[in-house]
Amino acid sequence: MNIAEQVAYLTRGAVQVIAPTDLEKKLLKAQKTGVPLRVKAGFDPTAPDLHLGHTVLIQKMKHFQDLGHEICFLIGDFTGMIGDPTGKSEVRRPLSAEEVACNAATYREQVYKILDPAKTRVVFNSAWLNELSSQEFVKLSAQLTVARMLEREDFKQRFAEEQPIGIHEFLYPLMQGYDSVALRADIELGGTDQLFNLLMGRDLQRAWGQAPQVVITMPLLEGLDGVNKMSKSLGNYIGICESAEDIYGKTMSMSDDLMYKYYELLSDLPFAEITALRATVAAGKAHPKEVKQRLARELTTRFHNEAAAGRAEENFDKVFKRHELPEDMPQLVLPVTTDAVWLPRLLCESGLVKGTSEARRLINQQAVSLNGEKVTDTATVVPATGKILLKVGKRRFCRVIFR
Repeated sequence: MNIAEQVAYLTRGAVQVIAPTDLEKKLLKAQKTGVPLRVKAGFDPTAPDLHLGHTVLIQKMKHFQDLGHEICFLIGDFTGMIGDPTGKSEVRRPLSAEEVACNAATYREQVYKILDPAKTRVVFNSAWLNELSSQEFVKLSAQLTVARMLEREDFKQRFAEEQPIGIHEFLYPLMQGYDSVALRADIELGGTDQLFNLLMGRDLQRAWGQAPQVVITMPLLEGLDGVNKMSKSLGNYIGICESAEDIYGKTMSMSDDLMYKYYELLSDLPFAEITALRATVAAGKAHPKEVKQRLARELTTRFHNEAAAGRAEENFDKVFKRHELPEDMPQLVLPVTTDAVWLPRLLCESGLVKGTSEARRLINQQAVSLNGEKVTDTATVVPATGKILLKVGKRRFCRVIFR
């Protein structure tokens, strides 16, 4: 690729590039000198699993990696214990050191589903933030005024509403910015909600005599509801460690309009080909389901493999097109120790839900079926004899055999 083609490839789907001319200059210098750019994106290990929302940035990191640049996947084990205040209406609960360590360990494994492990540096910001002296922390804090911090929309709103703002929250963007100083980052990637923190990195690099990094912001990926940002707490997510059937099935459940945004931010298809797919559907020459199946296969293959994606598609067609049962439905054999089992407890033992409270909620939502019949009473008990078929939602099945 020439420089113009590289810029187009690397900024595909981006909301802002600060500044485009700087990006061109850095790419040109890297091409002439043979020294790759250092590209950074940070993730606080606030939950044990990554979802597709996280992979918007990771996929963009892969684009830089494909062009030979150095990738720094930064795990914010230090900042995670502070808590990112971005977009928060109240003080965020800091994570314990144990929670951060546990979540960070899973991040290292999961990121290699997209990035090349041989060409990826996984770094922890505790490596340099733990080493800062009290004097250095004061110097760092002197780089920002309270007035500048209150320009942030979330802080401005909380201040106006007389909601508490912890001093430690003011430190968060400074520490994220200092990460760029410590790494001497050329590029930093982040979501649109991170713009203030990303620009802080540019300011601190100037203060430390470094060339300011180029900032590239990516859109926040809506979850399957098409409204809210993808989040495990909202239940609108697709986890990259979920089963092939769940990744495929959840992708197929999204709206036709939403799938094009997923194509643009997550697919490896050239942008022109995505535009052509949209035009083909609009002209009535292809059904949206066919286009969505292509996306579902691509995403399932990325996080599993082609064979698993094929089986997931076959199971999906069995359940939703031919109304059959999936081939690889899990089976649970239970010894007969009582005459009957409370249904929420049975749903837990089958692994279809995580707890009886979730089971009761799903029953109340009429999302649970027993032998093909919807269950609406949370007090339902199941006779402990023979075989029964449990179904939760549209895609989760389990056959229970009492012996």
